[in-house]
This record gives sequence, C-alpha cells and structure tokens, in this order.
Amino acid sequence: MTRMQKRTLTSIILSSALFVTALFMAEGTLRTTFFAVAYVLVGWDVLWLAGKNIVRGEIFDENFLMSLATIGAIIIGEYPEAVAVMVLYQTGELFQSYALGKSRKSIASLMDIRPDTANVERENLLLTLSPDEVAVGETLVIKPGERVPLDGVVLEGHSVLNTAALTGESLPRDVAPGDDVISGCVNQGGLLRIRVTKRFEDSTIAKILDLVENASAKKARVENFITRFAKVYTPLVCGLALLLFAIPSLITGDARTWGERALSFLVVSCPCALVISVPLSFFGGIGGASKRGILVKGSNYLEQLANVNVVVFDKTGTLTEGAFKVTVIHPQLVSEQELLRLAATVESFSDHPISRSIRAHYHLPVNPGELSNVQEIAGQGISATLGGRTVYAGNETLMNAIGVTVNVCPHLGTIVHVAQDDTYLGHIVIADQIKATSREAIQALKREGVHKTIMLTGDTQPVADYVAGELGLDEAYAQLLPADKVDRVEDLLTQTHQRGNGKLVFVGDGVNDAPVLTRADVGVAMGALGSDAAVEAADVVLMDDDPRKLALGMRIARKTLAIARQNIVFALSVKAVTLLLVAVGLANMWLAVFADVGVSLLAILNATRALNTGD
Repeated sequence: MTRMQKRTLTSIILSSALFVTALFMAEGTLRTTFFAVAYVLVGWDVLWLAGKNIVRGEIFDENFLMSLATIGAIIIGEYPEAVAVMVLYQTGELFQSYALGKSRKSIASLMDIRPDTANVERENLLLTLSPDEVAVGETLVIKPGERVPLDGVVLEGHSVLNTAALTGESLPRDVAPGDDVISGCVNQGGLLRIRVTKRFEDSTIAKILDLVENASAKKARVENFITRFAKVYTPLVCGLALLLFAIPSLITGDARTWGERALSFLVVSCPCALVISVPLSFFGGIGGASKRGILVKGSNYLEQLANVNVVVFDKTGTLTEGAFKVTVIHPQLVSEQELLRLAATVESFSDHPISRSIRAHYHLPVNPGELSNVQEIAGQGISATLGGRTVYAGNETLMNAIGVTVNVCPHLGTIVHVAQDDTYLGHIVIADQIKATSREAIQALKREGVHKTIMLTGDTQPVADYVAGELGLDEAYAQLLPADKVDRVEDLLTQTHQRGNGKLVFVGDGVNDAPVLTRADVGVAMGALGSDAAVEAADVVLMDDDPRKLALGMRIARKTLAIARQNIVFALSVKAVTLLLVAVGLANMWLAVFADVGVSLLAILNATRALNTGD
C-alpha cells in the first residue's frame, strides 16, 4: 500500500471502531459526539474534495453525491447511516485505489527495464555513468548479469541475451561480434564490448517506456463515452433525487420519509463503478499485451484491433525473414566477379537488405569513395558514376527507364539487373526465406475472424504469387512503389469501410512502410528488426517480429473490450434496479450503499482480469 492508502485504511479502522462503540451507547450527547468524530475521521477527505471541486465549478461528481447524501442524513438525525455510508464508500475507494495501483505496478514491473548505469570506456578508464550521458560511438562493457543500457553493435565477446522483458519470449538470443543488440536485454553469458549506435533517448528501451507511459492518454470510444455519460448522468440523478423529495413531500406532507429516499437515491447513483472500472479494463489490456511483447500506443488502438476484418501485410521482413542471399548470378559481357563488384560498389551507400546481401556475397571490400553522383530511385534501384561511366543496379522498371533491354530469368526471387551506360551486363537473383511462423500467423488471423488477408510488395508478381500461395493469403499485389502501396491501401480502406464497421490493419517493417502505417486504421510495425520510422509511425509494435502476435493482440483486444462492456451493462443494470427499489421504499440507505460499493468492487475485480488476457 502507498502512504495515502495506509492513511485511508487507518481512518476507516478508527472510524469503524468509534461507530461500533456508539451503536452500543445510550442516546445522548456523548453518542452523537462519537458519531460526529467517526464521520469527520472517515469523511473529511471526501468533504474537502467536494468543496474544492465546487469552487472550481466541477460540482457534480461522486464526492459531491456522497457529501450531499451524508450531510442530509445528519440533518434528519440519521447519524449511523451517515457514518456507515462514508465508511463503506471510503472502503470501496480504497479497494479501487489498490486495484488500480496493482495494475500500474504490474505494468511498471514489465517496464522495469531501464538500467540505472552504463560502464563506458574513456581514456583507458572504465567509468560508470548514467545511460543518457553516453555518446554515440563510445564503447560499453556489459558484464554477465547486467542489462544492456543502450542500442549498439558487438565489438568483442560472445554471449547469450535474455530478451523476455522486451519481446515476451523466454528464448535467449546468441550474439557475436558484428551483431546488433538492443537496450533492455540481460547479458546471461560472457563479457561483451559494444559500440553505441543510438543515444539513450532514441534507444529501444526509451521508446518502449514512452509508449507504455503515454498509452493511457489515447482513450477508446468506450472510455470517452463513459466520461461524457458521467457529466450528464450525475446532474440528472441529482435532479431526479430533488424531484423524488419535493413532489411526494408536497403531496403527502411526509418530508422525512421522502428525504431519506432521495438521499439513498443519491448514494446509489454514484457512477464510481463505471468511471473507474472501464479505464482500468483498458489499462489492464494494454499491460497484458505488453507482457507478451505487443506494445499498444493507446486504448483507442486496442479498441480498433478488436474490430479488424482486413489485414494487409508488407512482404519483406514481415512475412519473410528479410535475410536475402544471392542464389544465382547471370553475367553478360563481364565475369561473375566483375558483375558482383560493380553491383556491390554501387549499392555500398544503401542499407536495404538486398544491398547488404550483394555486398556480403562479394566478400571483398569495396571503395565507396570511387563513386559520384549517387542517386537512389525509390522502388527502382540505384545509379552512380564509377570510373567515368554510369552504373545502374535495380529492377526491370529502372532498366526500361534507361532504355536497356533485360534478359528473362527463369529463377524465382528478387532480380537486380546491372547496366553500364546503355549496356546490359547481367543480373543477380536474390532469394528471401518465408518466416517459419508466417503461415501459422495467417491461419490464426482466419480463426480470429479476419475476412481477408492481403500482401503488398515491390517484388515481382511471380515471387508475390509464390509467397501468397505458400501462406494461404487471399490476394497479393506486386511491383508496387511506396506511393502505390498508399494508393492501394486507400482503395482497400474504402472497400472495407463501405462493407461495415470493420477495420483495416497494415503490418510492415521498413522506412517505405511508414506512410502506409500512418494511413491504415491500425498500423502494426515489427519492432525488433523494423526501422525507427516504421516503429514511430505505427500504432502497435510487435517487439519480437513474430507475425503470430497480431492474432494474439486481436484476442487480447476483444477480451478487454468484452470486459469493459460487461462492467457497463452490469453496473447500469444493478443501479437501475436499486434506484427503482429506493424510489418505491423497498430499499433503505444501508442497502443503497452496499449496492453501490458492491457493484464497484465486482466491476473492478472483473476489470483486473484484463491483465491476464491472452493466457
């Protein structure tokens, strides 16, 4: 418990003790004094908050309702009821606070991945600094058992990293010199020396913390409805309570009886169960998803995930490994080695997976300093001046644009054609492997009710058709430039929205996917290997690059939404029945307060189930 919660508990215990003692005392000043002290002990906070809110112009809230009801009970001499209402109300608030704190603590423990220190090599000394004091390019020393404080590349050492806090997966990852490592992982093996590649504020760990901390600011429609509902509901029930007192009192002349009923009516009408439990449900859902390596940037995106019926995938790095390998080399007029040298040199400035695969297959070092007039043509390839001649490396579209005729290749894969000036020199075939989990991911989405799965790629149509056939995708569109992908998603969005209330999800991982991620109803990025731009633009991030997590995220979203709706229906139904019973005199203030507190506690307990969604 927090200090505030302990203080509230102490007040409840002392007040309850005075209350019970007073019940066994004879009528008189001493008994009334015991009740008064008990009331002030347990109710002072409520009265103070009600007064502050009235001064601010925020009159109609639960503090106002409780204050009005209990002060009214005191005025008509019902001291036990006034104290009992406050004790039970504060008990309910304490349970609410504890449940919310427990949910926040659960999420905080998931996100307790920020290292407090980093061991940095400076001037032959090993200094212990705060991670935000370390610059890009500096060398870190990560000892066994320590957490990686910043993103970087392994310079020396072999080890095993535990990524469970980031990805939700317990499977460790082997790392060796040249491998990328992300902050937040725990070094479970040998000593590592790592060169820092990102500042702390740009690191994986900082982005995760920021996403989770700010997720509650983006509310779902259900949450916004409850906020708007409470603003109308509370003054409405106050007005109804006033009418319940005034009209029958004038007709019957029994102001006391109808006054008690009106006060009980106010107690029951308190909207605590809705105001607390619905946001708590979404908060728990976001925390439950985070435990499984699915970062949702807001409740609104969680709500939209529950209504997905079309999923659009990028191919490379999303459904496939993105680890391209040169499989075939078809030179023309030059040797294989010369074709590879030209392609690797021209591609030396690009960080695209295809470019990296060509350089890796060439094995020999290239000299980017030999190049001039380097131009990367989006969706087509690269051109550069090398040795006084213009070299082109790219797809058939680029070759057609420069007036070069290409040879037809029978091999399946991504084909990089190479030309020098206006002379065709041959092509290189590069193949990508389908992820082992992709087919299972598509099947899981179908089970979750997704009507259509679609793939968009800049690759050739035969490659797209092959991948789509292997995975069981419904449609595949190939040879798309980044702008073409946006246009295609626009068309699919229009079709999806025309058919009903379903939502469209786009899943991607590259820089070129950022515009499409932004345009889709829900943009999902592959966070472990995906680009910073894609992760920034996305609404949901899958930390371990496993496409199966999308179906799990949808399942978590639907369970969370169901829990929130259960709480709304349950709370409103019980309140409606109890309000009717109070109005006709079949329920007194004791039953009213039990109904209010009981509904709140049951709704909150139901909301905490959202933390375990997906289990």
